[in-house]
Amino acid sequence: MWQLISKKLYFWNIFENTGSITIAVMEEFHDYTMMFLTIIITFITVFIYRLMTTKMTNYNFKENINLEIIWTILPMVILFMIAYPSLYYLYLFDLSMKPTVTMKVFGAQWYWIYENFDTEKGQSYSSYMTPDSELLNGLPYKLGWRLLETDTRLVVPYGTEVQCLTTSLDVIHSFSIPELGIKIDAIPGRLNSVTFQVTKPGVYYGQCAEICGTGHSFMPICLEALV
Repeated sequence: MWQLISKKLYFWNIFENTGSITIAVMEEFHDYTMMFLTIIITFITVFIYRLMTTKMTNYNFKENINLEIIWTILPMVILFMIAYPSLYYLYLFDLSMKPTVTMKVFGAQWYWIYENFDTEKGQSYSSYMTPDSELLNGLPYKLGWRLLETDTRLVVPYGTEVQCLTTSLDVIHSFSIPELGIKIDAIPGRLNSVTFQVTKPGVYYGQCAEICGTGHSFMPICLEALV
């Protein structure tokens, strides 16, 4: 019974499983903000309900200085309590201490090009979507998600800070892996940077999040974190 309930809760979960510190912090901030939203909606609903159902009317109620001060200061306090952690996490995500690995990602029509930076030599390789015929005719343990599996995966070490530099060779693309909290635009002539740290080994899938042409739906991202 409990296994069935846990499976239902898993499928009804809003977010995917957290695979990095970035997405874990995002989920924590989401829950923190939803707490204030739930309190405000509940208060307004109860207040409107009492106004609609009460039979008492106060015709002499003109003004209340204390009430006006409360409903002016209280929203300011709530906004400050939401804005402070929001700005803190925003600057924290942009902070890069000392990345262990630096990867460069090129967006092209319609595939990805990955390049490893190494002290001795760099290695560049392209990543294309695996066709359905190869998925069906391949080995069972190599079967992946349709339209998400690629012939070459982006391999990064698990548990270390990874810096990803993105750019594009033609039009604007977007390097996005939701399970890791990564979404960064690949713009021609511009180099964007994002830093992340995978908290558990595994395979993580993503797609281009920018409409870049007719092959937009067929340039997936497949990242594999190894120990």
